[in-house]
Formats: sequence, structure tokens, C-alpha cells
Amino acid sequence: MNIRLIHLRRLYSKGRVLGHKRAKRNSRPNTSLLQIEGVTNKEDAQFYLGKRVAYVYKAQKEVRGSKIRIIWGRVTRPHGNSGVVKGKFRSNLPPKAFGASVRIMLYPSNI
Repeated sequence: MNIRLIHLRRLYSKGRVLGHKRAKRNSRPNTSLLQIEGVTNKEDAQFYLGKRVAYVYKAQKEVRGSKIRIIWGRVTRPHGNSGVVKGKFRSNLPPKAFGASVRIMLYPSNI
């Protein structure tokens, strides 16, 4: 499916949390690795740099009439050559989020 057609229906791209940035033994929880749907190389990932990311989840306790919470972040740079990007969130993503979906907003736009 053409990526432009997908963007006509919603204002975000789907992505997945792969985990924290890490070395062999040390984990760096202040940076998360994200795989964006339809992005397979470093050149395609350039479009998403600086875009806002939302990790949406449901909590048990209701706050202000809603059980839905959001942790906001930003795409900072590519990671490797396969289209994976690094993202920094306002508060570090919990390990429960590994494998969960995120929304990569199509703003702020630089085109």
C-alpha cells in the first residue's frame, strides 16, 4: 500500500517499540529504539526526524474521567541502516512497552 494513501486517513504513522538503547551488558533507558511501519532504510527515516511520538496506554485508575495515558517523545536520529530510529520520551518508557505500538505524528513538518 502506498504510504501517501495511509496518511490521508490518519495524522500519524504506526510504529513499534523495540526496546531501550543498549550495549552488550548496559541498558540506556533514556533512549528507546522505534521501528516505523513502512520505513526500511536510513534515507526514509530522515523524514521522521524531529517528529513527535506518542505511547498511548490504559491505566487502571481513572484520572479526570479517563483511563488512557500518553507518554510523549520525539524522534531524535536514525539507528543503523534498516530504518530503526531513536526516540527520547519525557519520562523513560517502561519495559512493559517493549513490543507495544506507538504513534509517530506527522508534525512538526519540515516540508
